[in-house]
Amino acid sequence: MASILEEYEYSQSSRHSALQQSRLSASNIGIAHSGFVNARLEEEKPIFTKQRIDFTPPEKINHLTVCNNQLCMSLGKDTLLRIDLGKPDQPNQIEIGRKDDAKVYKLFLDTTGSHLVISLNTNESLYLNRNTQKIRSLSRWKGHLIESIGWNKFLGTEANTGPILVGTNQGHIYEAEISTSEGSLFSTNPDQYFRQVHILDEDGSPAPVCSLEIERGIESKYFIIATTRKRLFQFVGRVPEGSEQQGFSSIFNQNADHFPSFQEFPANLGYSEIAFYTSKLRTSPRSFAWMMGNGVLYGTVDYGRPDSLLSDVQVWEYPTDIDFNFNKPISIVLTQFHFLLLLPDRVKAVCILNGQVVFEDVFPDKFGSLKKMIKDFAVGLIWIYTEKAVFRYHIQRESRDVWQMYMSMGKFDLAKEYCKDRPECLDIVLAKEAENCFQNKKYIESAKCYALTQNYFEEIALKFIEAKQEEALKEFLLKKLKNLKQGEKTQITLLVTWLAELYLNRLGTLEADENKRYQFLDSRDEFRSFLRDSKIKECLYNNRSTIYDLLASHGNVEDMVFFSVIMQDYERVISHYCQHDEYDEAIDILSKHRDETLFYKFSPVLMQHIPKKVVDAWIQMGNRLNAKKLIPALVNYSQIGSTQQINETIRYMEFCVYQLAVTDEAIHNYLLSLYAKYKPEALLWYLEQAGTHSSDIHYDLKYALRLCAEHGHHKACVHVYKIMELYEEAVDLALQVDVDLAKSCADLPEDDEELQKKLWLKIARHVVQEEKDVRKAMNCLSSCNLLKIEDILPFFPDFVTIDHFKEAICISLEEYNKHIEELKQEMEEATESAKRIREDIQEMRNKYGMVDSQDKCAVCDFPLLNRPFNLFLCGHMFHCDCLYQEVYPQLSKHKRSKLDELQKKLLATSQVTKSRRPKKDDDTTSLGKSQESREQIKSDIDDIIAAECVYCGELMIKSIDKPFIDKQKYEEEKLSWL
Repeated sequence: MASILEEYEYSQSSRHSALQQSRLSASNIGIAHSGFVNARLEEEKPIFTKQRIDFTPPEKINHLTVCNNQLCMSLGKDTLLRIDLGKPDQPNQIEIGRKDDAKVYKLFLDTTGSHLVISLNTNESLYLNRNTQKIRSLSRWKGHLIESIGWNKFLGTEANTGPILVGTNQGHIYEAEISTSEGSLFSTNPDQYFRQVHILDEDGSPAPVCSLEIERGIESKYFIIATTRKRLFQFVGRVPEGSEQQGFSSIFNQNADHFPSFQEFPANLGYSEIAFYTSKLRTSPRSFAWMMGNGVLYGTVDYGRPDSLLSDVQVWEYPTDIDFNFNKPISIVLTQFHFLLLLPDRVKAVCILNGQVVFEDVFPDKFGSLKKMIKDFAVGLIWIYTEKAVFRYHIQRESRDVWQMYMSMGKFDLAKEYCKDRPECLDIVLAKEAENCFQNKKYIESAKCYALTQNYFEEIALKFIEAKQEEALKEFLLKKLKNLKQGEKTQITLLVTWLAELYLNRLGTLEADENKRYQFLDSRDEFRSFLRDSKIKECLYNNRSTIYDLLASHGNVEDMVFFSVIMQDYERVISHYCQHDEYDEAIDILSKHRDETLFYKFSPVLMQHIPKKVVDAWIQMGNRLNAKKLIPALVNYSQIGSTQQINETIRYMEFCVYQLAVTDEAIHNYLLSLYAKYKPEALLWYLEQAGTHSSDIHYDLKYALRLCAEHGHHKACVHVYKIMELYEEAVDLALQVDVDLAKSCADLPEDDEELQKKLWLKIARHVVQEEKDVRKAMNCLSSCNLLKIEDILPFFPDFVTIDHFKEAICISLEEYNKHIEELKQEMEEATESAKRIREDIQEMRNKYGMVDSQDKCAVCDFPLLNRPFNLFLCGHMFHCDCLYQEVYPQLSKHKRSKLDELQKKLLATSQVTKSRRPKKDDDTTSLGKSQESREQIKSDIDDIIAAECVYCGELMIKSIDKPFIDKQKYEEEKLSWL
């Protein structure tokens, strides 16, 4: 753990760096009119936070490396310390075991933290695997001072490094492979092979290979980056799929024919170092920083380029406070947005976006000079060590202030990306972008950005108005409207009305210019899309009168109609069409939206001009329209209208009566009046199909009679008379038209022969007196059986001779004679029938049946002779009381009450008989009378109970459809079964 003094120093340095960063941030940001209040309750932690490791080395630290949470350091002359940072309390100390003056020159740890290569100043190399305690010598590497190793991140495992590249201080690049296996019987070395693949030089002489990096692009393309003191080389080549295990020799062979691509700078430090930023372990780097003599070369890594991996390179020159004689850079580490430069006494952090030093941390002299800085890509920690201490930097929210830099650079998209979770910062970026677009006269883009900010609405609107940019103002208002919530009704109303005014002004301007017809059409479509927007539908509906006034003030009739349709204000639309004599459009709207109220309101006007289409629309509506409410319009125009209007009126009335089966009396009366006045040929047919009984018809009989009489339709009047059962009037009127019609009327009162005869006499009188046709009069006799020759003789004049009636008189006498004969025959048959009946009665009196002593009652199955019984001709035998119980439930209600009354009388006579004692003759006489009445009661009871066999008679037949259980007792019986 750190001491109290060190914690104080840490807090002071942290505070200093935080204040420095806040000053830098404040210097780049102007105060905008924003709705956000930036209130910080506590001081924000700095990006880079230093922590000293609670570790006191027993000897001086010579070298240290960290990767994948594995830390290895060289102590003193012969000690190697390994620490798994996941288990820091379990360090592992190993003795290198060198007896000579060999010292550790450099330590190299692969990306997995499994393979450690120890380079000694005696041009020897050792190897240690994480899973072993034994340090093994790399014999094939002997004779070379190792400066750098390019690890294979793609094929390396914990047991095998795969093909790797090794750089020496003589500019040689070797390809090698290390394996933890014991090897063959004759070879126990871990190094599988070690062969030279290339030599780097500077100014014609070999130069140390300071750094090596191997990266893989797309389509099996490999990039190898190697640096010397002042040159950066790139080797690009393809390795066939499946042959990666064979190494990188082919890549260098592909570049052997021409000099490899490199970048060179004149100055050098005597060494150089390149650092890469990788977001995650085992992923491809995204950016690089190369520390060399002139400064730091940094940029991005682009794997899509054909010949170079490095892109967008820039050089950060060393500031004047760095003197190469005293404090030249030692090491470099790259993070996402900064590179950290290690000097002998301090650390500088430089932002790669603007090249500004954003952090500087000075180390006290008591720890000694700084030796090296390493970044662990797996966890993102940065390690720095001196001979006496080890420090660690944590990086927290490195991207939090990046948006300011991107914003100052004009890269607003990137600025918004890095502050999207901080609305107050995003608002500043949007305001800055909007102002920048406005200054560059990109007014539409500026409006879109301004609409997303919290800046004052009035200020922005006035800004566009002063610039006379109505399109930009409209875009700003649209975006603002889109971002409003449904509850902000006042703001929505303001924006909607303002936008409507802007749209209408634009349409008015474009409509006046014939050369801008297409622009006008596009603007009108845009305006109508705006009116159809579902978000403002409620606002438009609540303020539709205001929109109507705006449309009317601009004289925009077409859009007013369109808006009315959107608001479903079809009454206004139809009224507009009617006022402008566009009746076809009006009926189309009516037919489409099928509003009954609008049909009732506008049908009178439309019926006057387009009767056929109106009636077609009515018919299409069917039962949804109440035809009775349409009668006023029909009556109005059927009286003064043309023939077409009258015919269409009749067509609709016929549709209502014959297809919709409307029974309303008003409809039938109106159709009847139309038939009587304009279509008399259909009048009688309508009356006949309407029915012949007053209960079947739906028109007013008295109205129909008066109407037919006014227009002289006598046959129709006769038909109405017949329905009203005014047969005399019907016959009288029918005689004025047709005698046959009168005859059909005379036959109607079938139940009243006297009236029927009277009617036929009227017909006969008319035939004789008016037509003076004896033959027709005789035909009347043959048509009606009620008339005789003597009934019509008084109607003939005196001078008519009997010759005219000879035939009729003979027929009449023959009929009388025939009738007398029929009566005689009927009397003889009646006499014979009475005789047979008397014989049957006599026979029945002597008829009897035999009852055996073993016979039993058909109901109770007990011996029949035990109690009074009844015997039926069918053979069934019943006890009297059993028969009573069987028959009683089957009787009608009337017979049950009568039977109950007879039983009461029978009981009363029985009691009277028991109370009297026959001592005198008077008593005997009265007893006999009571006995007679008692027998009569029994006889009446038998007439009801024993009228027929209960099993063979009608009672059994009638009981077929009766349920076995009465409805009253069903629930009780049902419960008894549960």
